[in-house]
Amino acid sequence: MASDKERYISPFSTRYASEEMQYIFSEQFKFTTWHKLWIALAKAEKTAGLNITDEQIEELEKYRDIVDFATAEAREREVRHDVMSHVYAYGKQCPKAEPIIHLGATSCYVGDNTDVIILREASQIVLKKCAQVIKNLSVFADKYKALPCLAYTHLQPAQLTTVGKRATLWMYELIADIENLEYQLSNLKLLGSKGMTGTQASFMELFAGDESKVKLVEELIAKDLGFDKVVAVSGQTYSRKTDAYFLGALSGIAQSAYKFSNDLRILQSFEEMEEPFEKKQIGSSAMPYKRNPMRSERISSLARYVIVDSINPGLTAGTQWFERTLDDSANKRISVAEAFLAVDSILNIYINITSDLVVNDKVVTRRVMEKLPFMATENIMMKAVKNGGNRQELHELLRQHSHAAAARVKREDGVNDLIDRIAADDAFPVTKEEIVSELDPILYVGRSVSQVNEFIENEVKPVLDRLYTDEITADLKV
Repeated sequence: MASDKERYISPFSTRYASEEMQYIFSEQFKFTTWHKLWIALAKAEKTAGLNITDEQIEELEKYRDIVDFATAEAREREVRHDVMSHVYAYGKQCPKAEPIIHLGATSCYVGDNTDVIILREASQIVLKKCAQVIKNLSVFADKYKALPCLAYTHLQPAQLTTVGKRATLWMYELIADIENLEYQLSNLKLLGSKGMTGTQASFMELFAGDESKVKLVEELIAKDLGFDKVVAVSGQTYSRKTDAYFLGALSGIAQSAYKFSNDLRILQSFEEMEEPFEKKQIGSSAMPYKRNPMRSERISSLARYVIVDSINPGLTAGTQWFERTLDDSANKRISVAEAFLAVDSILNIYINITSDLVVNDKVVTRRVMEKLPFMATENIMMKAVKNGGNRQELHELLRQHSHAAAARVKREDGVNDLIDRIAADDAFPVTKEEIVSELDPILYVGRSVSQVNEFIENEVKPVLDRLYTDEITADLKV
């Protein structure tokens, strides 16, 4: 038999995803949830009047968390049916309860209801980790809310912003993603016990046509599994649009993380900011001096995967024939699981980076001061006009001086002499001291500081109040 080193193992298992998220998509979680669903079904049917004993339910409860994988796997090789194989294995563990396991149900009773539960549990992990990212970024934004930096449109220097204000943009998009995922969770319903084609015919047979008892069984199962409602109508499965909705929300989180990671990669190239770099970390096998933004690059890489993967459930939802077809199964078990594992991986890295972001404030300020004379031209012009200058004439002169100074910066000695040019021009009724007084960067950041304060109070705090509990740290494997 091949060893682990001789067969493919998903990088999500070995490199990226957390143990917590991997457990949600594990065989252990899946099949113990099947056991819970069979117990809930038996208890509900007993309450509704079927001849099921307390002794049978107690036996099922005893083995609720114990899966006989060997027996189930051997049986599946014979019958080629996973649900019936586990019914068989559970029955071997619980011989008294064996006759009533899965009574009235079809395979999707355990399969689909488990998948809904997995969506719920995995989403809660995602929300918890998103909240930690928001917490980290809010602390960062507050710390640097008054540090002016170059802002960019078209990746060209524009009016100033602050380092902290820029961080609110990263948070704003992630908060929107959080709200989207919360909305999907608030509308998530259990499939319930719908039977072969969604008509509940088998349960109508069990309860001699008593619809009230059939409905009671569904209500009790949902309550037992922590759901307020079951879907109103279905075929054999819950609508595959549910998967599409959830992966759409995960794609949104990936998009927001992608934006952050790209911004940070550019800022690290500018030497303004850096992701954490460990003492013995190697940036390049050939260039020892390099400090590559490898964590941000990994976010970008994984985010692309999630965005593309999110297309899968939509295609699956659109191609379900009538009450069900099985071409959803192989795709669904890969696409849904890996989307959650990938987003979990992304958020682990996002938490890690934002817990120790580096700001090279002297570089940030130096780069601001290199461009500030150009950005200050409008204020200089207004001051000169107040002192008697002609706005139209001064605008043209500023255009000429600015282009000449920019050419010197780019093509000659790199010195920005715009202020000296303006001060030496008699057309400007202002002194050099008056011009220099306009070169305080904080004059050009608008409401950045107030916007950070208001955003943290009005938008961030409510998210953290409802989602943030204990601090999450992310020690990356690679």
